[in-house]
Amino acid sequence: MKYAVIDIGSNSVRLMLWADGPLYKRVVTTRLAEGLSASGVLSDEACSRTVAAIGGLCREGRDAGARIAAFATAAVRSAANGRAFCDRVKRECGVEVDVVSGEEEALLGLCGALGDSDGGIIDIGGASTEVCIRRGGNIAFSVSLPVGVVRLLERCGQDKEKLIGAAREAVRPLAAARGKDRLYAIGGTASTLASIRLGLSEYDAGKLAGLSFSAQYLGEIGERLLGLTVEQRKCIPGMDVRRADVIAGGAVLLYEAVCALGADEVHFSDGDNLEGYLLRRGMA
Repeated sequence: MKYAVIDIGSNSVRLMLWADGPLYKRVVTTRLAEGLSASGVLSDEACSRTVAAIGGLCREGRDAGARIAAFATAAVRSAANGRAFCDRVKRECGVEVDVVSGEEEALLGLCGALGDSDGGIIDIGGASTEVCIRRGGNIAFSVSLPVGVVRLLERCGQDKEKLIGAAREAVRPLAAARGKDRLYAIGGTASTLASIRLGLSEYDAGKLAGLSFSAQYLGEIGERLLGLTVEQRKCIPGMDVRRADVIAGGAVLLYEAVCALGADEVHFSDGDNLEGYLLRRGMA
């Protein structure tokens, strides 16, 4: 069976085409969570951008002969008009949206990155950050923090001290999970930092396999990014220009999360909640 899985995130909409394994992934940045933290609702403009992107990805999946499955995360589940957004997606794109809880989102990321193995994931999204850790085959810790790169941008702009302070405060609950776990970073912040690390002109998951970031490196790249303007960041080899305004906050948040968990390093994983959704729903 061929599947086209769509992740409706707070910063971007992603597609994975799957047939006995991932064939490829595609990302469209729509900023669905834009303005959400201040208003509590998804804006008409953000909804329109996102629905258009979902429609295009659905057509791509159907053209490939795939069964479509779609799920939504923090922006949709926290917005007062999240249900109305899902109804619009159903009406205009012909697909039901499964709105997953924060706890489920964390499990999806863990399953996609690690399968049944022990370890943990840090998934920095646009409106939330998920951390999930498995020890001895059991979930030892799982949390969805109400902070992500879009919310950090809207709250702190590019102000270094505000970003560091907000990120450090947000990850305080992670201290309860400190241990010796092998941690993996998944999602757009991680993939962008990985591409920057290798200076990739195009994203290539194969080249990033096995890559890790030391806590020291994360601190240094965060400092570097904070010292540049958004336009200057766009010139960095490996930078996803669509993330140039949020990547500094994402790097700081990842660094603070790793430190709060007491880890010396974090590994990159291209496998994430897209694969996890198929596995958790018994489709793969």
